[in-house]
Amino acid sequence: MPNTKKVAKGNNPSAKLLEIVINSIEDSKAEDIITIDLKGKSGIADSMIICSGRSSRQVSAIADTLYRALKQNGYENCHLEGQKTNDWVLVDAIDVIVHVFRPEVRSFYNLEKMWQAHFRPENKELPNAQSIADSPDAINAEPIAQSEEDFKHLSEE
Repeated sequence: MPNTKKVAKGNNPSAKLLEIVINSIEDSKAEDIITIDLKGKSGIADSMIICSGRSSRQVSAIADTLYRALKQNGYENCHLEGQKTNDWVLVDAIDVIVHVFRPEVRSFYNLEKMWQAHFRPENKELPNAQSIADSPDAINAEPIAQSEEDFKHLSEE
């Protein structure tokens, strides 16, 4: 896992955004901060940051402070999700996705392990994996709606 202290600085917009994110969550006393490089693994973002807060209140404060820092630095299209319970708050800053967890929730979902797998987009099938469609347990279901009229009929029910 890359060390968050070694964030590249320069004219790269993603590097600047990453620096703002890391500085904000470190200033908010987030714990166990890791950075996962998503380039070449996923098109959802360039980087994913995962960190923890000791309580729901701290998770909320970390996410809120980060959201404000992003807005102050001109990142207007960022979004927050998960603020009702503050067990897991996601800050989507487009090129950087930040997950702020309470420690128990983080360990339950274990996103670090999932994203550390050596998945490459060109390897869409796992070795020795059987296609679901070829599986003897596959369900042969008819589509519910085949045309726009069928869809309108379903939406009226």
